[in-house]
Amino acid sequence: MTSFYRRYILPPLLDRAMSDRRISRYRRPVLAPASGRVLEIGFGTGANLSHYPESVRQLEIVEPDTALHARAQRRLAKTSRQVIVHALSAEQLPFDTGSFDTVVSTFTLCSIPDVASALREIHRVLKPGGQFLFLEHGLSPEEGVARWQHRLTPLQKVIGGGCHLDRPMRSLIEQAGLTVQSSDYDERYAPKLPKIVAWLTSGVAKKTVG
Repeated sequence: MTSFYRRYILPPLLDRAMSDRRISRYRRPVLAPASGRVLEIGFGTGANLSHYPESVRQLEIVEPDTALHARAQRRLAKTSRQVIVHALSAEQLPFDTGSFDTVVSTFTLCSIPDVASALREIHRVLKPGGQFLFLEHGLSPEEGVARWQHRLTPLQKVIGGGCHLDRPMRSLIEQAGLTVQSSDYDERYAPKLPKIVAWLTSGVAKKTVG
């Protein structure tokens, strides 16, 4: 039953959720600084693809969930960008150190089993001075909301493809050695969504030189 759910039911649910205007409105501003050689972690069904700036003509993507590929293919077939697909996990990336100018993650860090390892890998593959662009949902600063996030995360992991409601995203990013740029950082509740899933953090984190 679990495999049937993850293969046939979860992909359309995720595609619909990730295309919701209440969160998709934030994609283009977050992706606007993308430049150079770009890697997207957790491509999913490709909801970011149309939001990259026109200057990004080639994109490399990492996505381990093959059940999502069929829906992603519909978007890939319509794009003029060259997209290089790597069907693997972010915890162990097969790229040389300092390979990318930009790494992107949107609504992905919540579901990676070993998120600390994935963020260390992101730090490793970025060039010195490279940028990590992120848009994630996570742990609310409100104690009452946070308590419910902790309670409901075990259920959410089952129905949401491993999604955690209660990860402290900025703290995790900084623990990986990336420096969040205060001028580009934002946090807020997405409007008209339940607070347990609506606390969003977004911005730019840099791999410092030296």
